[in-house]
Amino acid sequence: MKITFIGGGNMAVALIGGLRKQGFSAAGMQVVEPSEEKRNQLSDEFGLRCTPVIDAAALNCETLVLAVKPQQMKEAIAPAAGKLADQLVVSIAAGLRLADLSRWLGGHRKLVRTMPNTPALIGAGVTGLFADPSVELDGRMTAEKILAAVGRIIWVADESMMDPVTAISGSGPAYVFYFIEALETAAINLGLELHAARMLAVDTFLGAAKLAETSGETIAALRERVTSKGGTTEAALKSFEADGIRAAIERGVQAANARGRELGDILGQD
Repeated sequence: MKITFIGGGNMAVALIGGLRKQGFSAAGMQVVEPSEEKRNQLSDEFGLRCTPVIDAAALNCETLVLAVKPQQMKEAIAPAAGKLADQLVVSIAAGLRLADLSRWLGGHRKLVRTMPNTPALIGAGVTGLFADPSVELDGRMTAEKILAAVGRIIWVADESMMDPVTAISGSGPAYVFYFIEALETAAINLGLELHAARMLAVDTFLGAAKLAETSGETIAALRERVTSKGGTTEAALKSFEADGIRAAIERGVQAANARGRELGDILGQD
């Protein structure tokens, strides 16, 4: 399989690095990237062919990975419009719907939309995927192989579910960082040194998430197990509930979901 990445930013670098670790040949990948500095970096680090434009050689592939910012996508893929044959096109651009990508590519339908998140940069991401009905099993398996190089994957049956995926996992790392930041600040205000505050906050998240992943119990049961009657945890959780933190988190996710739909409408305009 030959893969061409349109765009050589951080996520493309993560995917290329993940594929190389899995034994994928550098000779089987190339990158279209307008920045000379990035082209040189990619060439030096991975030994890839890099070109500033979509040329005939770039389209001589089985899979195109669209790793361009959503606002720049239409212009970036314009040179490929009407020139694709049976290539699988995998988009990692947030918000862009397959119907719009298809239109910009001259009616090409063999498309997979994905939503990775930033932990993919260290191989710990999670990616939601949706395939156009025209994509057969081999195409889905190809998309899986590419995105699984940077973490776990989950398919959704309806493209409208990509907005919730974006609201939960795409934006989710920022929610986690927000809570870690609050814990760190609280620890410092209670008198702990910065190093200790950061370690306690970050490692608590890491450990709790690992426990949640490996335990057969529900998340609610795990929470209850830590919450002794009349104890310190109960005091904190009662304070959170009094301040409406759970409801605020749910409203925030709803806002992210609504913004995702709105961005899809905006990005799809001609």
